[in-house]
Amino acid sequence: MVRAEPAVPLDQPRVRRLVRTRVVAAIGPVTVLAAVIWTIFQPYRLTLLHPRGQGFWWLAVEPPLLIVLVGLLFSAFVAPGLIEDLEDDR
Repeated sequence: MVRAEPAVPLDQPRVRRLVRTRVVAAIGPVTVLAAVIWTIFQPYRLTLLHPRGQGFWWLAVEPPLLIVLVGLLFSAFVAPGLIEDLEDDR
């Protein structure tokens, strides 16, 4: 007698991502989007557009650029661990 069993039982419903998981995954991209919108509405905050004798640190450490960096770092390093922990709690 040959038996074929599926890897996942068919009577179990598909597991949906929790709302919390989606929110954690969206924090980084939403932060980057907010910084880009901030830059569009207040371009005078970016001294890269008008350097006028500013030093490197004055040009590199801009609030909108820092917020973009924070959003990217959160998405790359913090969110995957949080999402893994949230999925393990189920």
